Amino acid sequence: MPKRILQGVVTSDKNDQTVTVLVERRFKHPLLQKTVRKSKKYRAHDAANQFKTGDTVRIEECAPISKTKRWKVVVEA
Repeated sequence: MPKRILQGVVTSDKNDQTVTVLVERRFKHPLLQKTVRKSKKYRAHDAANQFKTGDTVRIEECAPISKTKRWKVVVEA
């Protein structure tokens, strides 16, 4: 099964080797046909501490690294 890859913006880089990434998805409401924006935050592993707040990055699903981290940063988008 392929690993999911999401794109988002780094909102926090305060923790060591961890970044918080805000991923926004857009979809059409089934009844109202209005475009709805939903967002979710993911904590991702950044081994080199190279990404800073405001960077656009891609994150990939991986095996659990800690209690909250199940994603790793692959590349800057």
